[in-house]
Amino acid sequence: MTRPSIAALSLLLMTATGAFAQQASDTIAPERATGLAAASVATAKDHMVAAAHPLAAAAGEKVLAEGGSAIDAMVAVQTVLGLVEPQSSGLGGGAFLVYYDAEAKRIVTLDGRETAPMEATPKLFLDKTGQPLDFFDAVVGGRSVGTPGTVMLLQQAHNRWGRKPWKDLFTPAETLAREGFAVSPRLAGLIAAEGDRLKTFETTATYFFGADGAPLKASAVLKNPAYAETLVAIAKGGAQAFYSGPIAEGIVDTVRMSGRNAGVLSLEDLANYRVKERRPVCARYRALDVCGMGPPSSGAVAIGEMLGMLENFDLKALGKDNPESWRLIGDAQRLALADRERYLADTDFVPAPIEGLLDKAYLGERAKLLDGEKALGDDAVTAGRPEWDHAFNFGRDGALELPSTSHFVIVDKAGNVVSMTTTIENGFGSRLMTGGFLLNNELTDFSFRTHDEGVPVANRVEPGKRPRSSMSPTIVLKDGKPLLAIGSPGGSQIIGYVAQALVAYIDWGMDIGDVVAMPHLINRFGPYEIEAGTDAEKLAEPLKALGYEVKPGEMNSGLHALELTEGGIRGAADPRREGVAVGK
Repeated sequence: MTRPSIAALSLLLMTATGAFAQQASDTIAPERATGLAAASVATAKDHMVAAAHPLAAAAGEKVLAEGGSAIDAMVAVQTVLGLVEPQSSGLGGGAFLVYYDAEAKRIVTLDGRETAPMEATPKLFLDKTGQPLDFFDAVVGGRSVGTPGTVMLLQQAHNRWGRKPWKDLFTPAETLAREGFAVSPRLAGLIAAEGDRLKTFETTATYFFGADGAPLKASAVLKNPAYAETLVAIAKGGAQAFYSGPIAEGIVDTVRMSGRNAGVLSLEDLANYRVKERRPVCARYRALDVCGMGPPSSGAVAIGEMLGMLENFDLKALGKDNPESWRLIGDAQRLALADRERYLADTDFVPAPIEGLLDKAYLGERAKLLDGEKALGDDAVTAGRPEWDHAFNFGRDGALELPSTSHFVIVDKAGNVVSMTTTIENGFGSRLMTGGFLLNNELTDFSFRTHDEGVPVANRVEPGKRPRSSMSPTIVLKDGKPLLAIGSPGGSQIIGYVAQALVAYIDWGMDIGDVVAMPHLINRFGPYEIEAGTDAEKLAEPLKALGYEVKPGEMNSGLHALELTEGGIRGAADPRREGVAVGK
């Protein structure tokens, strides 16, 4: 088969996605968004993809147009994202997949989260005096790298639901890697902002900076032959070519020989990695089923708790511009995150009272805390006491999740739906690069503290354990059929982004484009974070009057959503990033 030229491929992809320049112009700065730009909204009858970069979305749409399944398109989208948006996700990271199987008429969730190396101990992120390391002292280098799971997830999902040959799905990313792609304004800005941390390791510095040490500029053509070779190996040899042999050896050598912050990942860790099918977590809200990923993700449980509390109030009547709505939403989030901090972690290692946390009676009692007229005091925002099937007690967590990550959604002609959140954790991960891809720093999603006042922390580091995540890929069902697929990047803010979007869509009846572009208001830990430079700031004084500390700031979500109705498919991409929705 003749490989298409980069000019022909780029023309094909740009035509499918619309003008890339227009998308780039909507991104004011790499970590700055006004939220005032219109969302990229598309309509289709047959199939659709919404993803964080036009080249990735177009690659997936092309697969669908040629008869591929949503899972086939998922492979193409992820491998292109790992090239053109390397700071957010890639082969060196992990992912959660929430999938609606149209033939079986059921939700399936696959856990491709990274695992701690078998040589890791609970003291991995403590210094010689037993104190937690500073965050970036832990991140930069091999210490923070977990066993990657994304490649195995792609392979196992394709084995079950793929239609097109595995090897053909890597062609778009391989071609772009060999012949070059234009550096986007967002990527260029992030490289410049990252500065010295990205220059820590020679391979990474050589890739992202010129010979003069200057960061790559927007529109510069970037080639990645090493990534192309990695893709060829996986295309020919499957996931096994990643988890053993030269690629695996390169990963381990890079992690273990990264200087003073070397890690303990081994070839055995890679060889033993497994993707796990988990039971979906579904919460009933306003006659809809909101389904997502269970632990080690905390997203679906926390969102389910928030919605379960909010169902006791008439948010529709209150409306989106009413400070009372945001008092209820903010404090429901705080209560849900208090439970999350204490109870949720990898359930292969610690029990979690998932049914108890989502029990209507329990959430009704939690909702009574919201009956007042002012913000809850900090002393009132504590973990509840959900029903357990046996006794257990955990301490408070100390994990810090910083925003990066990517999310995409796909629906194919048969009605199969993909909602996948994918990550290498912090922007540019561990800053280590091998085989043309960055390695994750996912282990820093564990609590650095092992105990809280003598009580063990559920999300502490343990060998083989998966760190807790806030990633919240979600599919909403109406009468058992998919209605909405949505998710976002954003670290621990993800839960708030997705929950707000669901309230906007379900309670306030907002259009899908307005949902993803809506200004953000989030309350994780007491202070009310509001998106600076947006209409959210109009609520600052009313929220202060309710007793909140208000903190305006940048809130860089990347919501991507698909709405499935009898009239067709509508997709939307968050204007804060460079994504698009495309379909036919």
